[in-house]
Formats: sequence, C-alpha cells, structure tokens
Amino acid sequence: MSKTSDTTGLSTKLLYGFGAVANGVKSNGFSYFLLLFYQQVVGLDGYLFGIAMFIVMTCDAVSDPLVGHVSDNWRSKWGRRHPFMYFAAVPVSVSYYFLWAPPEGMSQGQTFLYLIVMAVMVRTFITMYEIPSTSLVPEFTDDYDQRTSFLGFRYFFGWWGGLTIAVLGYLVFFRKTEEYEFGQLNPEAWPVYGAFASLIIFLSITVSTLGTHRHIPKLKPAPTMGEFRWRVWGGQFLETLSNRNFLIVFISAILMSVGSGINTSLVFYINTFFWELPSVLIGILNLVYFLSAAFALMLTPVVARGRDKQHVAIRVWLAGALVLPLPVVLRLLGLFPGPGSDWLLPLLMLHGLIDVMLIIMGSTLISSMIADIVEDSAKSTGRRSEALFFAGDSFARKIMSGLGVMSAGVILTVVGLPKGSTPGEVSEVVLHNLIYIYVPLILLFYCSAVLVLKKYKITRDGHAENVRLSQAQATAEKLHQDPLGVE
Repeated sequence: MSKTSDTTGLSTKLLYGFGAVANGVKSNGFSYFLLLFYQQVVGLDGYLFGIAMFIVMTCDAVSDPLVGHVSDNWRSKWGRRHPFMYFAAVPVSVSYYFLWAPPEGMSQGQTFLYLIVMAVMVRTFITMYEIPSTSLVPEFTDDYDQRTSFLGFRYFFGWWGGLTIAVLGYLVFFRKTEEYEFGQLNPEAWPVYGAFASLIIFLSITVSTLGTHRHIPKLKPAPTMGEFRWRVWGGQFLETLSNRNFLIVFISAILMSVGSGINTSLVFYINTFFWELPSVLIGILNLVYFLSAAFALMLTPVVARGRDKQHVAIRVWLAGALVLPLPVVLRLLGLFPGPGSDWLLPLLMLHGLIDVMLIIMGSTLISSMIADIVEDSAKSTGRRSEALFFAGDSFARKIMSGLGVMSAGVILTVVGLPKGSTPGEVSEVVLHNLIYIYVPLILLFYCSAVLVLKKYKITRDGHAENVRLSQAQATAEKLHQDPLGVE
C-alpha cells in the first residue's frame, strides 16, 4: 500500500527521523533542566515557575491546531509542509539560546515575564517545524506497519538527540569545578549549554528539511482553500475532534501528559537530592538510555508485527507505568540501595534501560495509531487532516504537560524543598514526602491513560478497509474534476 519504494526507503526514514533531534533537544531541556535552572540557579520561586509554564504551554497548545490546519491547506511550489519547516530553523535556534542566558539582576517579576516570553517563542517556532514534519508520515505511506517503522525512527532520533545533549551537559557543560561540586548549579555553564544545543537544533531542522525536499512532488497536494476564516477553522477542528478514535487518543494523551509532566520535572530532583548523584553520575546514568532507544527501534516492529497496534501499546504502556516508580518505592521499603552504595548506579541503569525502552515503544505505537486515524476520518469528512490530527494530539500533550510541570513546581513548594539546596543536606522528611506525592500521582495518570486507550477501535483489517475507501474516494474526486482523464 505504500506510495513508492522511494518514499519508504531507509534513507528517507533516516532523514525524516533525524529531524526529531531538534524537538528531542528542546523537550529534554524543558522537561529535565528548565525547572532546576530557573528555581535553583536563577532563583525563581517554584510556584511562579509552575504558573509561567502553564501559561507558556497553554499559548503553545493553541498554536498547534492553527499551524496544523494552515499546513494541511497550504499551497505552494514547496508543498504543504516544507515552507514552515524551513522558516522555523533560525528563530527557534536563537530563542532557545536566550532562554538559557537571562540577563542578570532581574527581579522575581521580571524573571517570570522573561521566562514566559522566551519559552513561548521557542515552543511556537518548534511547533511550526515539528507539526508539519511529523505529518509527512501518512503522506509517505499508507502501510499499517511502515508507519510504525517511520515513527520508530522518529522516536529513536528524538531520544538520541535529547540524550546526547543531556549527557554532554552532565559530563562537559555541568562538570564539577572548584566552586561548584554539583556543576548543574553553576550559572556560567548554562549559556554554553544553550549555545551548543541551539546549534544542534538548527542542524537537525535544516538537514531533515533539505533531505526530504526531493519527495515534495510525491506528497498529497492541499485542497483548494478559500479565504481563511476563524469559523471555518473552528468547524473543521471540531469535526476532527468528533472522530471517536481520535477523541480516545486525545483523552489518553491528556492523562499521559499530566503524569509525564510531573515525572520529567521531578526526576532531576530525585536524582540530585534523593539519590544524591553528582552531574557526572547522572550523565553516566543517561548513557544507558541510548540503548533503550536502540532496542525500542528494533523491538517495536517485531512485537507489533501481525498484531493490532492498540493491544500492543496498552500492554507496553502499562508495563512501563508499573516499572517507573519501582526504585524509589523499594528504597522506602529498605529493599533498594541508597546513596553511596556501589550497587546504586548499576541498578538504576538497569531500571532505566527497561523503563525508557517501554516508554519509547508505547509512544511510537500510539503515534502510529494517530497516523491511521487520517483515513478513518476521511471516510466521513472527505478531507485528509494529517497535521491537524498530530496537532490535536500535541495540543493535549502540551497543555496537560504544562499542568504537570506546574504541579511539580507546586509539589516542591508544598514539601518545602528550599531554593539553593545542597544534596545530602535536605531532610529525610522532605524527600520522603516528595516520593509519597510523586508515586501515587504517576500511577494514577498513567494507568488511567491506559484504560482510556482500550476504547480505540481501528484494527489492522479496519485500517486496510479505510485505505481502500480513501483511495476509491480520491479516484472518484479526480474523475469528477477531470472526467476525460486529461491532466
């Protein structure tokens, strides 16, 4: 069912996947570093950071469906996707650097506003690249399994990109100095990190966009679009949401994203203060995630072959949710080594290898399920909305991830973790209270997301029928427009 062997070849998958490095670097910075940088290094109150992130991600989430709709309907000699991808490269790179280089001497209110402005710029411009770029998959191929393969490469490069920058941060940019034993608390290290990360973002976007440019003539053209009107855009977005399978994925993404926002914002704190790992050991711990991404890339097509994606995704996500909090729970029960133990780092690496692999596999399958909704929706709407579907999923993830990050900031305030804290000097009561809140919330949101996902109904056979109907509909429309078959 694939368009041509050319659009599903290994080189296309590699170039398409490499574009995810940009979003991987950005996501890693926002998820793991930004809270610690602005609270512990810059000195912004945790609750202000949380409010700022919710505002930022709410603004960003609104831009997602707008970019998705415009991209679906954009007509140019470079097609529907590539003009936005080219445009985003420079502004997202520049704004990402300044996010990590705030002016000195700002008040709490000024820092709060600066964070909002710079973060909104970063996330808006990355949206202008990521949504159109990701949406190329349903255009490259209609094949049920090939879509999973494409998105496997996307997640592989996204994780490798984010991990590479993170490891370089821990081992190079945030290395120990005479003044700062924990280098991640060194203010001078962060602008250097920001400059290098910005360069990688620019290269990722540029290489992927140029590399997929040759396929533009083979991609689906945009429908004829009249004058843009908000009422028309709103109607089409609501029509997209009315698709039952999309609504299920949308709600599941909301729940997953709240849990993910809480987890990713707090895991750096847990590694730093609960496990008392210096930056070099956190860097070593992250090295194992490269293997997680590689194993996920290899195993996802294998476990999904001949099976319905949603059944595999549910099992994988549930396993990941249950594995995620095991080390901290076992330590509270006295069954896991604590700080200073020779066994601590190897066991955390084994846990991370398995858990992150499961998370990547589940995410890949869910994204592939979203790609399959394109033809399911086209049956009733007569319109392919690749970017709008991925934007809708992104909308849910970003706004609810914002709630998760905001919640993490509030949690730190509630448990009483002081700004400028030093690992080893935080009271055991504070750390235990952090875990008592963290674990139930993670399990609640992740397991609820899995239960919702059980309602998704597009099977392997159902997708094949949807593709057949979509192709028949496209043929009928072409004959209607050109009854003599003359181009």
